[in-house]
Amino acid sequence: LDAVVAKLNAIEGYTKQFQQALGTDVTSEGIAKALAAYERTQLSGDPPYDRFKAGDKTAMSESAQRGMALFFGKANCSACHSGPNFTDNAFHNIGVPGTDAGREAISKSLGDRGSFKTPTLRDVARSSPYMHDGSLKTLEEVVAHYAKGGTAHEQLDEEVYELKLTDAQKADLVTFLKEGLSGASYPMHTAPELPK
Repeated sequence: LDAVVAKLNAIEGYTKQFQQALGTDVTSEGIAKALAAYERTQLSGDPPYDRFKAGDKTAMSESAQRGMALFFGKANCSACHSGPNFTDNAFHNIGVPGTDAGREAISKSLGDRGSFKTPTLRDVARSSPYMHDGSLKTLEEVVAHYAKGGTAHEQLDEEVYELKLTDAQKADLVTFLKEGLSGASYPMHTAPELPK
C-alpha cells in the first residue's frame, strides 16, 4: 500500500483530485475512503436471471437457459459462485498461472498460496479484464480456462477440474454470464480525466 500511495502522489491529477475531495494528498486512509465511496455507487439490478427465477420464462434466451443449467450443473460454477451475489466470499486457487502469493501473504498458510476471493458474477460482462491479475480479457477466455481445469498448481482448488464441455456448451455458458447476469440499471461509466 505504501508503494501505491507514493505512486499516486507522483501523479499530479490524483493529488489534485484527493485535495479537492478529501483535502489531503493521497493517503492509505484516503484510498480506502475513495474506494468505499466508489463501491457504494455500483448497484446491480433487475438482470434477466432474477426475472427468470421469479417466473418470467421469457426473460432469458434458450441459449442463456442452457448456460444456466450448465452453471448450476455440469460446469460446477455454483460451487464457488453461489447465493444471491454469486459468490461464496471464500478464497480459492483457481489455477491462474503466476507467482502471486494471494491470500498466503496475509494468512502465512501454504494452503492459501495463489488463493483469491471469489468475486460476484453480477454484471460480470461489464467488468473485464478478469482474474486477479487481469490476464483474461474476455468471458470466452474465462470459460476456456475453467473448461481445461485451470493451470496445474499444488494448491489448486478441488472444485477446479477439466469440465469436458463442447464448444456449444461453452458458448451457452458465456451467453448466460453475459445476458442472464447483467442488469439494465448497472451504471456504465469511463475513467474520469485527471486534471492537469
